Amino acid sequence: MNQIVLATNNEHKIREISFILRDLPLSILSKKDFSDFPDVEETGQTLEENAILKARAIFEATNIISIADDSGLEVAALGGRPGVNSARYAGPGCSFEDNNRKLLKEMEGVPESQREALFRCVIAISFRPDDVELVEGRVTGKITTEIRGLQGFGYDPVFFLPFYNKTFAELPPEEKNRISHRAIAINKARELLIKRLNLRVQNE
Repeated sequence: MNQIVLATNNEHKIREISFILRDLPLSILSKKDFSDFPDVEETGQTLEENAILKARAIFEATNIISIADDSGLEVAALGGRPGVNSARYAGPGCSFEDNNRKLLKEMEGVPESQREALFRCVIAISFRPDDVELVEGRVTGKITTEIRGLQGFGYDPVFFLPFYNKTFAELPPEEKNRISHRAIAINKARELLIKRLNLRVQNE
């Protein structure tokens, strides 16, 4: 069975990725499976650079096919911020709630017609240090005026999906995992893994 390692410490991401890849003959590893798993500093200027940086570093540390993602929320009224700085928008050591409250504060007074936002997820798969492929998922929505919902993580409570009339945090996890930017990117990564590793989907 092929092994892959997820280059993230985020348990939410590990569960989401593992769920979408569950029907592939893969042994999915993460930090807990290694005694010496490096923490990779995200020094890239773009989501793509950070994803490649993490995937390549974890491959070099483990010699196992590595999957890394970097996700960002791009708000039109803020010139694309927080973007690549989404995870630490409110400063070092900030919480999800800190980031959401800073974003809502900056969006005060912005009319609904100008609250468009884009969630992007870029996934890098390092098959070797010199063989890294990228896929991307995108979802468009709007920024709310208040925190809404208890599900999910990150900016889910302030990212509103007009089609569902709900934020990501108000959707059941199984529904969010079907339509999110990360789910779209993971499904593209899934197809790439099937092709590159010649995998057969279980229970086909």
